[in-house]
Amino acid sequence: MPATPASTRSATHSRPARQQSDGPPHASAAAPPWSGPGFEQLRAQDPQIADALLGESARQADGLQLIAAENFTSPAVLAALGSPLANKYAEGYPGARHHGGCELVDFAERTAVERARALFGAEHANVQPHSGSSAVLAAYAALLRPGDSVLAMALPHGGHLTHGSAANFSGRWFDFTGYGVDPDSGLLDYEAIRELAVRHRPKAIVCGSISYPRHIDYAAFREIADEVGAYLIADAAHPIGLVAGGVAPNPVPYADVVCATTHKVLRGPRGGMILCGADLAERIDRAVFPFTQGGAQMHTVAAKAVAFGEAATPAFAAYAQRVTANARALAEALEAAGLPVTTGGTDTHLITADTAPLGLDARTARGRLAAAGIVLDTCALPGPVDAATRRTGIRLGTAAVSTQGMGEAEMTRIGALIGAALREDGTARERTAELVRHFPPYPPHA
Repeated sequence: MPATPASTRSATHSRPARQQSDGPPHASAAAPPWSGPGFEQLRAQDPQIADALLGESARQADGLQLIAAENFTSPAVLAALGSPLANKYAEGYPGARHHGGCELVDFAERTAVERARALFGAEHANVQPHSGSSAVLAAYAALLRPGDSVLAMALPHGGHLTHGSAANFSGRWFDFTGYGVDPDSGLLDYEAIRELAVRHRPKAIVCGSISYPRHIDYAAFREIADEVGAYLIADAAHPIGLVAGGVAPNPVPYADVVCATTHKVLRGPRGGMILCGADLAERIDRAVFPFTQGGAQMHTVAAKAVAFGEAATPAFAAYAQRVTANARALAEALEAAGLPVTTGGTDTHLITADTAPLGLDARTARGRLAAAGIVLDTCALPGPVDAATRRTGIRLGTAAVSTQGMGEAEMTRIGALIGAALREDGTARERTAELVRHFPPYPPHA
């Protein structure tokens, strides 16, 4: 792919003034619902959709958003998403498009690619995947053929749908074997994974999870993959933002291919990307286009470039540090509230906890928390893989609340709020509203 024509770390690509701090400033009252360019025209033309937009904006501001995969993008990212680049068809790659008039979107994509390469130390980056699942699909298409054997984390232990679910293309096209975590510690057992790899001799090994709260030992996975002659694919959708901020191990030096999302902790637009060595660059690019996707979404590609530029700043590094510090504090607060945390804590933004000691199944717990304005997910917990005895708990993350400027003191309050809401304390909703009132996602001056 041709090189970008200009440096991606120049002052002209710096963040807006508000983003120079490591989080949005506090406000004494909740900000009015966000409304972007053209909103008044939308409200006049289509009030039903305008009301849905306003309602969702208010919902995000009025509660605690603790879904581990969600975050608040910067106004600059939102501006790129809502730009005229959404109008441009750009099948292909910079300098080799199937449509004319692509000179400026070519620059935007080259900029995104070069920023991603610099941020993660990768020889090649493809920023076109529409989602993390699209990125994984392209990685499999580049390296595997239908029927090949793949070793990945078992879904009941925290694997993603693309790691072998029978309802997903992965489980239908490839022969997956699942590895898990130790049922007592909740930690990955690398020797057990090695034994599975030696027994099954997979064509590829996938390391990554949607609910594993500890750092992954990519070097150990690399050794296992080399021993059995397998490709190593890192699905780093969750930790990639922490990697950018320097607080999590980087899979790029170890994995043949790294798949990731550009939202979550990375705080960019919803989308995916793939990082790899120069030796696999052409195979990866052809697997994305034309094999699995058509035209790139150029407004999203430009928004990815903005997010990569933001993630390269000291402010983002400070943010990533706060995310992990907040997660540790929240894990301690959950334990104090009577909710055991798996693995005894977390290294990342992500926490999983057991609601059974409070006499609640995970779905009931999620419903009680939603009623209190606390939004999070359920997840599988380490234990039996049999569906009849499978354990579930709650999964939550600190990326979004950290973007809002909350710190460890607020995490202690949130842990207590979660405990109160699960015990049906009638004051929980009011206490949630009082907390978030001081931390609007988009302050009025943003």
